[in-house]
Amino acid sequence: MTLSQATPQLPGMLSLQGHRVLQVGVATLLFTSFEGFAIPHFAAPRLGLSTHSLSALVGVLLLAIGLLWPKLDLTPTMSRVAFWSLIYSALAIVAAFLLGAIWAAGNSTMPLAAGRAHGSDVQELAIKIVAYSSAPTGIISFALVLWGLRAAPSTAHRS
Repeated sequence: MTLSQATPQLPGMLSLQGHRVLQVGVATLLFTSFEGFAIPHFAAPRLGLSTHSLSALVGVLLLAIGLLWPKLDLTPTMSRVAFWSLIYSALAIVAAFLLGAIWAAGNSTMPLAAGRAHGSDVQELAIKIVAYSSAPTGIISFALVLWGLRAAPSTAHRS
């Protein structure tokens, strides 16, 4: 018996969470579309371009994960942790790059993207906190998604 079979409400919850991940993914792609027009107007246009590329990647990643989400074999608690960790991680890293583009800051955290763009100590610290906080939450989410994919699909779903 799998975890999802032991918890009847879980498939509905996983389906809803997957739908929410898809919505955030599409919203991120919409953000990317509009943010692209603003690139030349940022204080650090190179970071604006990096934000644009990163948010497009994050949007596609969220779409892919949203489609597989209902197939995960996780407990309700594990799926909530994975869901919120994924959403936070995705939005936090995009926010860090966006802050850098707006402030012309961030080279202490993301030197390749920011180049010489260096803000005040407070700005650099804010970017560092937001960017670095996205790593452990992303790792937690990806580890839980991988764990949720450990079970082979049932023969009922095979064609």
